[in-house]
Amino acid sequence: MSLKIAVLLGGTSAERDVSLISGQEIAKALRQNGHQVLAIDCAFGDTLIEDWEKDINEVIRTEHSDFEHRKKELDRNILKTIDLLLREKIQVVFIALHGGYGENGQLQALLDLVKIPYTGSDALASGIGMDKNISKILFEKAGVPTAPWIKISANKIPPEEEIVSLGYPLVIKPNDQGSTVGLTVVKEPAQLSDAIKKAFQYSQVVLGEKYIAGREMTVSILDMEALPVIEIIPEHGIYDYECKYQKGKSQYVVPAKIPADVSKQLQHLGLHAYQALGCRHYARVDFRLSLENQPYCLEVNTLPGMTATSLVPKAAKAVGIDFNELVEKIVQMALRQ
Repeated sequence: MSLKIAVLLGGTSAERDVSLISGQEIAKALRQNGHQVLAIDCAFGDTLIEDWEKDINEVIRTEHSDFEHRKKELDRNILKTIDLLLREKIQVVFIALHGGYGENGQLQALLDLVKIPYTGSDALASGIGMDKNISKILFEKAGVPTAPWIKISANKIPPEEEIVSLGYPLVIKPNDQGSTVGLTVVKEPAQLSDAIKKAFQYSQVVLGEKYIAGREMTVSILDMEALPVIEIIPEHGIYDYECKYQKGKSQYVVPAKIPADVSKQLQHLGLHAYQALGCRHYARVDFRLSLENQPYCLEVNTLPGMTATSLVPKAAKAVGIDFNELVEKIVQMALRQ
């Protein structure tokens, strides 16, 4: 059945460029599946992207300094997007936004108000997923191991000795950003202050987290099923923004070459973490696997990337689900909520 679908992409977060590429891939697949698709750049409210080769490259070239300066003004344009969805009588929204209001539950709450079905987790689960501190509290309550951490608020910075009690190296990162934006691995005391300042550029709350030496693993969840575990081997030693989104900067082993019992444990914990946050439809759960094969859950990404290098499509492909089928499954989940 052909549907009228809006793909929401772009937006105003630090992950805008990746969202544009994710949205481009999703819209292309949905059109190939026979749907009528409107691709909408939410930063500009009701701007449709139609000439992909020209328009995507043009918007990606937007000066980031100017964009950041205009962010508060552009954030309000999401209301124009909602108005356009209503005028166009959109049947379902595919959210291809990453970070910001697209992933923290604000957009989801607006869509709930106007009763338009959408892909991904609802407003509450999205908000929890973006709040790493609350997520980690829920992981602990659900019996999902997570690395020791400390919350650092802009108005209540704990004594330095309390932070460094986690030991070196430690990870300093914003509480509500994705794609390792603002993250630093601190290896010595002299780096700590600058790392905290950097993280505060992106959030009023920062986490200090014990660094887990070991390997990077991820578990994709699709419709309450844990897909094969993927090991990520980044060029930089840490899976940072460049390694996530530039081809050739990371190797991906699907399925991960780990003992079968460890793989099953990661899948079990991934699904458990997904359920603990109340997620739905699909998500990606990231882990560090220690040198002793002990998993530590880092976070749940409620709107994972859908680019050529993204991990959910790779995991789905490993069980015979191609990209077009994957996006179709997600749309059908949204329709049944």
